Formats: sequence, structure tokens, C-alpha cells
Amino acid sequence: MVSLTINGRQYAVDAEPDTPLLFVLRDTLGLTGTKYGCGIAQCGACTVHLDGQATRSCQVPLESVGNQTVTTIEAIEQDEVGLKVVKAWVALQVPQCGYCQSGQVMAATALLKQTPHPTEGDIADAMTNLCRCGTYNAIAAAVRQAAA
Repeated sequence: MVSLTINGRQYAVDAEPDTPLLFVLRDTLGLTGTKYGCGIAQCGACTVHLDGQATRSCQVPLESVGNQTVTTIEAIEQDEVGLKVVKAWVALQVPQCGYCQSGQVMAATALLKQTPHPTEGDIADAMTNLCRCGTYNAIAAAVRQAAA
């Protein structure tokens, strides 16, 4: 059994130590807002926060989480910055298909928590998640709006 703190709640998880955190979240705990995209930490659909840092959970073995707190999209609106990001996403109607958007919101929230007033370069450097619909301009606009 591994003890995890996810979204402020304690969980006891019975899984192999090398199981990716993504699969523990989705398959074991039923937190399906975090998406599986590529499985090689390139697309960012699986982004969660580990101690506030945007992290691609598909490549994080369960055993490496340790005492770090995990935040998923299911709880992001409980965070003041996360709520601003979600409101900007909705106001600007950012999603098209929506598949990547939970990871995008998690990445944007981590950026704005670390850099409350990012430059265009900061946004470009932090928002590296892939969007197959190509909503990058709307994503950047929503980050700017959430930062205002």
C-alpha cells in the first residue's frame, strides 16, 4: 500500500511501484479528468501538479510520488489562480474538442502561480502542451486574461 495525498484527500493505493501516476489516478481512483495522450510525456494531456509543479503524470512512477501532494483538474477550481484560469477558459471558449484542455489548464495554473504576470515569452515557454485542434492563440489569450 502506498499513501497519497490527492486534491487534499488521503488515499491508500495498492498498485505496483512502477505504475505511472496517471493510471493510478484514472484506473484505481476514478479521477478521469487527467487524460492519457501519448504515454511518453510529450503531449501534456496528463499534466497534474506535484507540490505545485506542472508534471506529466504518464511518466511518474507511483513510488516516486512519496510525500508530494498531487492536484488534478478535479480540484483546480478550489485554487484561486486555478479558478481564474478556468473562468478565462470558459469566457474565451478556448476548447474545441477539449481533450487536451485539462492538461492545458493545469499548465497555465502552475505558470500563473509561479509568474503572476507572465510575458509572452513566459507563456510560450510554459505552455508546451500539444493541442491537436490548434487553439494555441486562444490558450495564450486565456492565460493573459487570467493574469490580468
